[in-house]
Amino acid sequence: MTQAAGVVLAGGSGTRVGRDINKVYLPIAGRPILAWSLEAFAAHPDISALVLVTRPQDVEHVEKIVDGMDVDVVPGGDTRQGSELAALRHLADRITSGEIDTVLIHDGARPLVSADLVAQVLRAARRYGGAIPGLPSEDLALATDGHVTPISEELVAVQTPQGFLAAPLLAAYEQAAEEGFVGTDTASCIERFTDIQVRWVPGEQRNLKVTFAHDLVVAERFLESR
Repeated sequence: MTQAAGVVLAGGSGTRVGRDINKVYLPIAGRPILAWSLEAFAAHPDISALVLVTRPQDVEHVEKIVDGMDVDVVPGGDTRQGSELAALRHLADRITSGEIDTVLIHDGARPLVSADLVAQVLRAARRYGGAIPGLPSEDLALATDGHVTPISEELVAVQTPQGFLAAPLLAAYEQAAEEGFVGTDTASCIERFTDIQVRWVPGEQRNLKVTFAHDLVVAERFLESR
């Protein structure tokens, strides 16, 4: 039976948080941010492969977090797209064999992603080819209607995980690398090199990305309230 793969990106820094280490290794609610993000995918029954893309200089932090977890650690590239390509190439054999049919790509700095959102994105990606969670502006009636609709410029906040059928995603990224195309996000490569119409699913207010120091406080309060 085909399964999905989860890719968690952890190649950032702690500059805007005001720390001298990669922010994903900062603790919230007793555990590193990255540990919470990885757990959301490790616990999903349809995800058979979990890939963590990280910086070589963070190896000491990574070893502590993934100890006892079934996670493949891959060194990232110079850009986000390069890091995503590194993960896809790591999964390439399993993608081409059909073992992995869908890939979900997630920011390691989003520790509050829910199991429900992971499941919704996976279902929509398998049905439509590509799916992205997003929060529309508050004055739109479709903000909470729960339907899967085409992406539009009305979205004001795009989140992760973003899910895509694995084979066309890998092919798109290889073609982008060959042509020197650098997209603004994962969907831009899909839209340029495939016929897939990426859909959006309603995101979650609590699925915030830890970027600034106050985000650490907010995320910790959410986690402690679980």
